[in-house]
Amino acid sequence: MNIVILSRNPQLYSTERFVEEGEKRGHKIEVIDPLKCDIIIEKQKPTIYYNDRYLDYVDAIIPRIGASVTFFGCAVVRQFEMMNVFTTVTSDAIIRSRDKLRSFQRLSKVGIGMPKTVFTNYSRDVEKVISHVGGTPVIIKLLEGTQGLGVVLAETKNAAESVLEAFNGLQARALVQEYIAEAKGADLRALVVDGQVVGAIKRQGKEGEFRSNLHRGGSANIVKLNHDELKVAMNAARALKLPVCGVDMLQSARGPLLLEVNSTPGLEGIETATGRNIAKAIISFIEKNKQ
Repeated sequence: MNIVILSRNPQLYSTERFVEEGEKRGHKIEVIDPLKCDIIIEKQKPTIYYNDRYLDYVDAIIPRIGASVTFFGCAVVRQFEMMNVFTTVTSDAIIRSRDKLRSFQRLSKVGIGMPKTVFTNYSRDVEKVISHVGGTPVIIKLLEGTQGLGVVLAETKNAAESVLEAFNGLQARALVQEYIAEAKGADLRALVVDGQVVGAIKRQGKEGEFRSNLHRGGSANIVKLNHDELKVAMNAARALKLPVCGVDMLQSARGPLLLEVNSTPGLEGIETATGRNIAKAIISFIEKNKQ
């Protein structure tokens, strides 16, 4: 097959692993920067033009669309969909997952546990907002934040008020979420492929850091998920229609609580910690759907 990886950086670990595993299995793999694609919209003939050629020979794509280029990146994915090219994750699913508020609304409706969360229209009544989630400390998250950026732990009412005022002043929309103290700065990342968990790690934030993201100096170790954790991961992926995704959860006294669903999860941390060949599993998922 001709498989295209939509990635702005061919040197990224995940991109390199897809190229390696795809070529091992006899496929022709090409890395294409989605921002350099021209989308050509024409009656009954949607096409994409890239580097002096039309991409009319592509069988499948693996989108690796960064949050900062969601709009145009998803437009490129959507154009491939219009060309009947198989994609490991659809444009609509990426957009759904990037909107934290929309995701939480959808996931809560299907009964998935999560930290209590409040969203208001730039409310100045911080005391009321904090009371909705059980008091301080609270987590304040920008709707568009990734990799731990735009996530703040406010330990007091005054701190929460200052952060919310700053975000409101920048017209940056934010969620206020209860702080799960018993998680102790750790979370679980489950990697879902074709509706099944193919690997899981426990990520621990560095000392003094409540965020467990590996990009922020956290560590990762292989972990075996219990029944409830597996159920949350698979149900979340199904609810957001993401056959390939990373599901982040906290371990709490009331069971696993969903933090986020990532439509383009990185492979380095989970492959390194678990020894599992996640890239191969995703290439196999493409093969299964293109038979």
